[in-house]
Amino acid sequence: MTTVYSGRQVVVALHGEVDILTAPTFACVLDVLFDAGRRDVVVDLAELDFVDASGLGVLGPMSCRLADGGGILTIRSPSPMVRRILDIAGMGDLIERGRPDPNSATLGPEQHSGDDSKPVTGATKSTDGAVRLPAFPASNEVIDAALRLVTALARATIGGADGVSVSLSRHGQFITVAASDETIAQMDRDQYATGQGPCLSAAAEGHWFHVESLADESRWPQFVPRALEEGIASILSTPLIVSARPVGALNIYSNTDHAFGPLDQELAALFASQASSILAEARTDMTTDEVAQRLRQALTTRQVIANAQGVIMGQQGISADAAYANLRQSAKRTGMNVHEAAKAVLASAFHDDLIGQVRR
Repeated sequence: MTTVYSGRQVVVALHGEVDILTAPTFACVLDVLFDAGRRDVVVDLAELDFVDASGLGVLGPMSCRLADGGGILTIRSPSPMVRRILDIAGMGDLIERGRPDPNSATLGPEQHSGDDSKPVTGATKSTDGAVRLPAFPASNEVIDAALRLVTALARATIGGADGVSVSLSRHGQFITVAASDETIAQMDRDQYATGQGPCLSAAAEGHWFHVESLADESRWPQFVPRALEEGIASILSTPLIVSARPVGALNIYSNTDHAFGPLDQELAALFASQASSILAEARTDMTTDEVAQRLRQALTTRQVIANAQGVIMGQQGISADAAYANLRQSAKRTGMNVHEAAKAVLASAFHDDLIGQVRR
């Protein structure tokens, strides 16, 4: 996150993701700017990959606070996926006019030129399809819950989607760990039963399969009639990649021919990347309670650091990045970690505040 001051306007540029762990820092920066009297705030999302409900929960209330104070919050340069999420959340009117150029989309090597795209480097073929993931313990439902969130967001965001699913190879066989409805889950099961279909092909070969019209499709002869019978007309299956190898697929189904244009394909790639990140970062030996505890600890630590950043920003009139650099230098100088240094800053600020109250 970077903050740039330009006259009466201040631009807050976000990078990476805004989620439950990073949203408190973002909120703290906006609070400090508001308390400092800044009423013209631009949130630049050009380098933001994803925002979840936590990030939306920061933008919405701050927009209202600024409006009530005679100011304005403007959102600049969101990606196609983030733009759709903002539209769904009713925040589309905050976006600056002008749409990003769809031709500037950046797809991965496994997602170019339809079915002729280049397979993922390191992909290995096997008799049963994709590279197998280590079996997640039954207690790791939290991973599947995260994938269900990705599925729900993809279903709501991609214009041509009538259903979305995530397929993975576990215990030597494919299963659907997330599906938007039963019809979509059955579409996946039909592919597993017949041993053919774009989902299995994407997972095995490591590049996406874009079936623009099932009525004209000659591949997968056992699966296609079942899909047509259920009213499915087009499918976009994108591989999930972990350590440069395919481990499953994100599948998007539509009841309409030629449903997925360039923008929809870009969004599918982004959601597949999100799902791949969830799988890559998951530790298969952690229980649900351990994951939840780590999330709580990380959130608490982030909040303490964010609060300390806010104090330093207010005291020295510097940006969030400069405040964090200050905090790191202080930690290094005193032999503490950043979390400990942040607690020390807050304790000192609390002490100074108490002394000030006594003197008054």
